[in-house]
Amino acid sequence: MAILVTRPQPDNTSTAAALRARGFEVLAAPMLRFEKVLLSIDADADFGAVIVTSANALRALADQPVQAALLRLPLFAVGDRTAEVARNLGFARVISAEGDAAALRDLLMESSKSKLLNKDRPLVYLAGADLARDLAGELGARGFAVVTQTTYRMMPVADLPHDVSAAFVAGKVEAVLHYSRRSARAFFQAAGLSGVEIAALAVPHYCLSAAVGTIAHDAGASQVVVAQTPDENALFAALDRAIAPLSR
Repeated sequence: MAILVTRPQPDNTSTAAALRARGFEVLAAPMLRFEKVLLSIDADADFGAVIVTSANALRALADQPVQAALLRLPLFAVGDRTAEVARNLGFARVISAEGDAAALRDLLMESSKSKLLNKDRPLVYLAGADLARDLAGELGARGFAVVTQTTYRMMPVADLPHDVSAAFVAGKVEAVLHYSRRSARAFFQAAGLSGVEIAALAVPHYCLSAAVGTIAHDAGASQVVVAQTPDENALFAALDRAIAPLSR
């Protein structure tokens, strides 16, 4: 029996490795495909800092013509994982909000008050094509000038991998993990197109947040579990509580 991970790459690989380390068998079905978008930023633009809410936005920056100019700026990241990706890419001055987009907004406001950040210079927000929150608008309402640049888009995958469809038919999928509304929606659509919708709806679905869980409920899943907090450790804890070690 296996746990199915629906996260896009490269996160799918890291989650699968973490699950295997906990004793689970794992199947992978990345339901969103990463596509880089060419940036149209003027290399001579006088930005004060870079802000990011997604590690994917930084992965998309690699090898872009404007990369060298942006690397010279301070970067404010939503959390430690995104901050680590920024440092690996070459940003020398990286500040982590250690939280969510609201925490990043508050960090930027505090940094402006302490003069760590010059509010008179615009911020460049590297983001995905589909934003769950209008961070630029929230910052704009607080007096910041924000230039949003789309660096990537995540495209739905239409079909499930053959081994995953076969596992559903054979009753070998023990649970499905969902990390976002878009990937969850893509999974249920793909399950239908692959002819395994009934089997897919019958297994437990573990969701990172209540919003993700709503997608599973609306699709017709009979067993939906929502993590107590929207992070992977909480999702794994829910999985551990429900699936006894002897069943692995």
